[in-house]
Order: sequence, then structure tokens, then C-alpha cells
Amino acid sequence: MQTKPVNLTEALATFDEVYSPRIVARVNDYDVRIAHTEGEHVWHVHDDTDEFFLVLDGRFDVALRDADGNETTVILRKGDTFVVPKGTEHKPSSPGGAILMFEPSGTPTTGDRHEGDIPEHVDSTIGRQLS
Repeated sequence: MQTKPVNLTEALATFDEVYSPRIVARVNDYDVRIAHTEGEHVWHVHDDTDEFFLVLDGRFDVALRDADGNETTVILRKGDTFVVPKGTEHKPSSPGGAILMFEPSGTPTTGDRHEGDIPEHVDSTIGRQLS
């Protein structure tokens, strides 16, 4: 059990990698993760879980694709939250910023399925411990 608070600004300062989330807390069976964002992620889907985003800094865009292949983009700024419903194809991108995510422990960052190759700057992981 963690007995000290985690300052998110200080935690973000401990690493530079983008799209490489660090686990800052656990709530029941959920991870609270933070990540730097910049550039394009990959189209992916989480079949069995929603994905919660809170923008801590900068801008974070989430492109969504419906079953007919139509795309829309949700633009998020500092302080905005958004939930991608389970089973929804989505592709994050950002000109630069930081986010907090809330999702079940063990959820892969590139989803249960993804489209195409994973870019080198995207860490396909289930989250890394904050060091």
C-alpha cells in the first residue's frame, strides 16, 4: 500500500518517452497511468473496457472510427476528460502534452487489436512502474 501522495508534475518529470505510460496508483483492479504525448499513436480497439483520458497539459486529440468507417476527432485541452467506449476504434494524436488514463490493470496500450505497424515512439505495454 502506498502511503505517500504522488505529485503528477514531479512524476512526469522522471521520464521523457512519449506514449509510454507510467503507473502512478492502483484503485481496486484499475491502473492510474500518466504519459507524455506527441505525434501519432496507432488505430486500436479495447474490446472489453472503456478508456478514460484526462488532459494534464497541452492538447490531445482522439480520432474515432464507427462501424461504417466514418471518422470524427475529439479535441481535448488541459482539464478536459473523455471516455472512449469499449469496442470503439480510436487513434490518439497530440502536438504535445500529458495525459492521465484510468483503465483496468493489464490493459495493453495498443489495444486488443491494432491497425498496421506500431510506430517506434509508441510503447506497446501494459504500463510501466514509476521509478
